[in-house]
Amino acid sequence: MVQIREFRIVMPISYYEYQIAQMHMVVKMQQENTTGSEGVEVLENRPFEDDVFGKGRYTSKVYHLQSKAPAWLTTLAPASALLMQEEAWNAYPKCKTVIKCPYFTRFDLTIETVHKADNGHSENVHGLSKDLLAARQVEIIDIASATRDYWSYVVGTSSIDFSKFRSLRTGRGPLLNGWQDRCDPVMTAYKLVTIDAPYWGFGYRLEQSLLAGERALFLESHRNCFAWIDEWFGMTKEQIDELEQKSDSSLNKKLSKAT
Repeated sequence: MVQIREFRIVMPISYYEYQIAQMHMVVKMQQENTTGSEGVEVLENRPFEDDVFGKGRYTSKVYHLQSKAPAWLTTLAPASALLMQEEAWNAYPKCKTVIKCPYFTRFDLTIETVHKADNGHSENVHGLSKDLLAARQVEIIDIASATRDYWSYVVGTSSIDFSKFRSLRTGRGPLLNGWQDRCDPVMTAYKLVTIDAPYWGFGYRLEQSLLAGERALFLESHRNCFAWIDEWFGMTKEQIDELEQKSDSSLNKKLSKAT
């Protein structure tokens, strides 16, 4: 059964700042999680333009995450089954990511993201039909939450307590109860995740496991976006593009040395 979940992540940064914050976060998290024979391999990173998104950047990546496979999955498939292929079209404020797993050929995971300058209360930003709206579940992710589960520890956990955090460069923070309705600036990433794993016996469990994994990744990555504000604040798009290019080369060198 296809699972449709819309995650809404409210951020205490502006709509314009988010693009820089998100790119900085991706670069830094990829570097931190690429060691030895596991991590991120960048196959392609180039500009694109089409009728759907307009202008943006297309990336193709392979995620080598064998050791992170849950124990129950390794009883059905080798650890190499957690090798994931990702294609992404980033044309801020809209993005689309498609993830495939070569071992499970019928598996499909799509993430469609819309960014808006609001605090998470916009409905149907993805323009879903009545039937898809009925199937969609909405979940608000609070970056100040300290809730953790299995996937949180797989993805990694930021130890910052946002109820005590204050940015030295911007003065933003701390994030106390109800901060989403009081902070200025504010913006929201609306992430529509569609997962289909049509396998009898374990498909539903795989779908639920990956939804939990995506939720943990969204929480951790957006916590880092804000936690690292004093690193990226004031950076230009040109500076972050240069940082990304250097990072792509470095990631591939790390993995090639290990093989």
